[in-house]
Amino acid sequence: MLKIKSICVHSGREVIHKLTHELLDLFHIEVGEGVGDFEVFLEIREKEPVFVKTRLRIDNEKFSKEGEGFLNERNSGAVHRLYKKHLYEILREKFGFPKAEWGILHGVRPTKIVRRYFEDGLTEGEIFSRLTEDYLVSEEKARLLLEVSEREKRILEDRDEKKISVYIGIPFCLSRCFYCSFPSYVLPGEKKLAEFADVFKRDLLAAKDEIKRHNFKIECVYMGGGTPTSLPDGLFAEVMGLVEDAFVTEDLKEFTLEAGRPDSMSDEKYNIIFNSPVTRVSVNPQTMNEKTLIRIGRKHSPEDIKEMFYAFRKKPDLDINMDLILGLPGETAADVEETVKKVIAIEPDDITLHALAKKRGSPLKLALDEKEEVILPSDDETRKMSKIANRLIREANYAPYYLYRQGYMSGGLENIGFAKPNKESVYNVKIIEECQTIIGVGGAATTKVVDEREKRIKATFNPKDLITYLRDIEIYIEKRKNLLNETYN
Repeated sequence: MLKIKSICVHSGREVIHKLTHELLDLFHIEVGEGVGDFEVFLEIREKEPVFVKTRLRIDNEKFSKEGEGFLNERNSGAVHRLYKKHLYEILREKFGFPKAEWGILHGVRPTKIVRRYFEDGLTEGEIFSRLTEDYLVSEEKARLLLEVSEREKRILEDRDEKKISVYIGIPFCLSRCFYCSFPSYVLPGEKKLAEFADVFKRDLLAAKDEIKRHNFKIECVYMGGGTPTSLPDGLFAEVMGLVEDAFVTEDLKEFTLEAGRPDSMSDEKYNIIFNSPVTRVSVNPQTMNEKTLIRIGRKHSPEDIKEMFYAFRKKPDLDINMDLILGLPGETAADVEETVKKVIAIEPDDITLHALAKKRGSPLKLALDEKEEVILPSDDETRKMSKIANRLIREANYAPYYLYRQGYMSGGLENIGFAKPNKESVYNVKIIEECQTIIGVGGAATTKVVDEREKRIKATFNPKDLITYLRDIEIYIEKRKNLLNETYN
């Protein structure tokens, strides 16, 4: 970690300050008592292509970089890319920081850049050069992006603005995991659940009416949370029935249910799922190391995960995804290798590798902020975990098909979904690539509209706070209705 005395960015553009702090985080630079006072200056000449010069002064030392954007690049995008590239290169040259595998790419959806380049007519070789030279991405990550983008093409070719997906948010869990920042609540009592059921039904039926009014065709339903299966059996059956009646039509390709944790399941829930139109479930161990499961607050064993998996295998044509997390407290690369081998041995259809993200609001981040003793693997160890897991999963005939990134990820890594041939999740690809309208129903659910005419994404959000959701649902129903009318009428 490098400490500096201060930093002053001479720019009125808020995004420039944001990009600066992204680089400080990337290189673990903190402001406090340190090596010097930093001043950053930005010179922009608006022309075609735009010209950018970045200067950094550290006390009496001066550094500068300059360059031009691409002819087909938006001026604002070129300014942001060039500024970040210049400052990245200056900091590396001055302090000897190692190259970041993702270079200056910081956004959640790097595959969208690749897709846009393909749509602009660039060849694979030209895109590879842009990623490695203009975004400073490593050759390994550039090849990964191209591979994922190629595999997404089959799913993304089916474009129809009337085809949508529906996300169902059930914001409850039986307990909260150490790393979790999702807006979920420990399952409340009977009275509060009855109130939630009433509000949820109003929310769902209003969404059903909007879908009918706009003649939408529902391609995917995704039921997440939280953990939907944490609901009591009777309420779970009621919710599943409501969802099926409202959104399961002849157009439906995929119905995903996050079952998640063995301690949320019962014989009754298995029967409900087996007699439902669910085509895909998530069984999420995160790790198959029993000591780690206890450490992160999971109330089950690795053996419980296997029993849950084999119980779901009794339903014909049900695809099973399993989530794993790299970088969990106290784990080593050897632990991850053992976990991956155990998961591969039971042959799920889809394996998603997540890198631990130190998210605001999670017990993990709060503990780190309070300087509590939390033993996390180093970035180098987490990258070692990733290399081992990727190799084993690929050798078992899984291929990467979607990818996204988050802030504060261990090892500067990424989240990757791997699937057996023809077992890819349509919903996962569509939501990551933001190429389909998704209507959100339930707690903390987002409605995200793809406006093909204005070439932009518009969104409205149900509240994360349960009390607000229960009290003000009519306000949020109206917001969703207005957003859909604005785009589709």
